[in-house]
Amino acid sequence: MTVATPHPRAAGHPEPAGVDNRLVVGGAARTWRSLPTPALPDPAAVLAHSAGDALAAARQHAVHGGELLLSTASRVDAAMRAELLDAGFTVTVLDEDGVHPSAPPRPRAAEPGRLWLLTSGSTGRPKRVGHTLDTLTTVRADQPDRTWLCPYAPGTYAWWQVVTLSLTQPGQHLVVVEPDELDDWPAVAAAHGVDAASGTPTFWRRTLYRDAAALARVPLRQITLGGEPVDQAILDQLREVFPAARISWIYASSEVGASIVVHDGRAGFPVGWLDRETPGRPTLSIQDDELVVTSPYHGAGLAGPVRTGDRVQVVDDRVLITGRLDSDEINVGGSKVSAGVVRGVLTGHPAVAWARVTGRRAPVLGRMVVAEVVLAAAAPSDRPDVTVPDEAELVRWCADRLPEHAVPRRIRVLTEIPVKETLKSDV
Repeated sequence: MTVATPHPRAAGHPEPAGVDNRLVVGGAARTWRSLPTPALPDPAAVLAHSAGDALAAARQHAVHGGELLLSTASRVDAAMRAELLDAGFTVTVLDEDGVHPSAPPRPRAAEPGRLWLLTSGSTGRPKRVGHTLDTLTTVRADQPDRTWLCPYAPGTYAWWQVVTLSLTQPGQHLVVVEPDELDDWPAVAAAHGVDAASGTPTFWRRTLYRDAAALARVPLRQITLGGEPVDQAILDQLREVFPAARISWIYASSEVGASIVVHDGRAGFPVGWLDRETPGRPTLSIQDDELVVTSPYHGAGLAGPVRTGDRVQVVDDRVLITGRLDSDEINVGGSKVSAGVVRGVLTGHPAVAWARVTGRRAPVLGRMVVAEVVLAAAAPSDRPDVTVPDEAELVRWCADRLPEHAVPRRIRVLTEIPVKETLKSDV
């Protein structure tokens, strides 16, 4: 499903407005203007070796147009590489030694201005979604000067959101962290004056778990969460550390773009936003417990209502996104259980840093609810009554808050919060 997105950028477009914004990569400061401009094939599927290589490819596209798919080599396996070659892309490794292309068996003409994204693969194998730099640029109003942390894998939708902000808006600087710097990113951010950061809930939970004191030393004024279900527990934990910061959660995807932005500190979005049609803004609706979005920022070929595959639940005056339809619902003896709701109860325990909830085969019932948790490293300083819970205590915690069939029958304790290259974990 592909249609042309209006107004693609032509080759030879002038330097973007943010070209003199500061970039910090690998501890070294530079600007967009000072990045090298590699001579890329067209169309190209660029596999960037480093964050700096990825930024150089993004600037090259912004200035010269062409057709580009940008990723890292680790997100493109042999089957995907073969698929890209068959689709007419020159698969190109970009590293400090230059450009290393592999030509396709059947070359084709490039589509000017087209940008391709690989989805995160949450529904199976990653697939290509077409955009342009314009459809990926969703922040257009003037912004206060900020220095943003960019922790995302190059080429993902979330990465492009931060990158396009810096490319198109003067005063939006970037501090980029490589995967091997993620464990120590608060120190990097504090050293370079980061005051705004975007990450998944897993990213924020993992940072709080590993070193909340180091995180508190980063002078954050803007905190953004997205990419996974955002529950009240993580919003409250971040508010406790950063009482004066604006905390936002964003619902966005490669398919429908940035569709929901919430700043009120509460999980979910107001019921009043449903079926509200406003020119230039996404329309949100629910069909069979699934979020449906009609968005002006959609990918190519996705005009009109798009079924997102995300399950929602209306609780009082809020619409909560609980997880993927294909994995959120657990059938326990004919009763439906939302894994996201159970996860929210577990992460609401003051000693639980992270939780994953799934279904497991069981005699008679067919499925039973099980969970994995990571416990907080230490009790909160203002909660001396909080002790390290055992499995029985966590089961009792859930039993006090959930119907009997939704209570986990097994809870396994992990020692580290699992995280993928996309900064997500399988929740």
